[in-house]
Amino acid sequence: MTVANQKGGVGKTTSTVNLAAALALHGLKVLVIDLDPQGNASTALGVEHRSGTPSVYEVLIGEMSILDATKTSDQSPNLLCVPATIDLAGAEIELVSMVARESRLKEALTDEVLNELGVDYVFIDCPPSLGLLTVNALVGAHEVLIPIQCEYYALEGLGQLLSNIELVQAHLNPTLSLTTILLTMYDGRTKLADQVAEEVRQHFGEVVLRTIIPRSVKVSEAPGFGQTVLTYDPGSRGSMSYLDAARELAERGAKESR
Repeated sequence: MTVANQKGGVGKTTSTVNLAAALALHGLKVLVIDLDPQGNASTALGVEHRSGTPSVYEVLIGEMSILDATKTSDQSPNLLCVPATIDLAGAEIELVSMVARESRLKEALTDEVLNELGVDYVFIDCPPSLGLLTVNALVGAHEVLIPIQCEYYALEGLGQLLSNIELVQAHLNPTLSLTTILLTMYDGRTKLADQVAEEVRQHFGEVVLRTIIPRSVKVSEAPGFGQTVLTYDPGSRGSMSYLDAARELAERGAKESR
């Protein structure tokens, strides 16, 4: 599942790591692939990502298998991560001249690799852009999850992302589908948040999860301590919301596989 939205600050990384941690807490094995050069998902999962660390960069340029780059989070043995280092910042340029540049990640994510890792879910955290890294994430996944913040301009730029998804479906990955939209940063005190949530539900219907992630200081603080909010403050509203969203995600998946 690729977590994408070219707008920054909408809760992509936060949602990726907390949904992954919530599923891991329920006993599922989850792999997070950090495709953002900032490496925030790696930080939140407590995984080393200094320059020179085996990372997704080496995987994309074909120097290393995903198996060799995967680390286990210190928060759960069920939580695995392929970290991103700053080397990834130059990968977009390096990939341009490579053969099958859009499907480097897909080629690395073989069934054999996933079986050996024994994972139930793979989340790919994208950078806030629609460049080659995000295209690799879309080509390598079956599903797309879009976090949308309940704020003004929430839907701006979304048309571009949707048309990119359609292009990838048409030319590179016909199995890709937009299955999930998660409403984030909801502030119940404002009328605007309700209006945005309503507008998104009217536009996208069943794809939108019932669970809404509230604005939460604890959710914002957790990565500063190298943790997900589920480890940092398990009883907080943010933590409970991500647990609910993960349960909803898993139930949907179970229905589809029946």
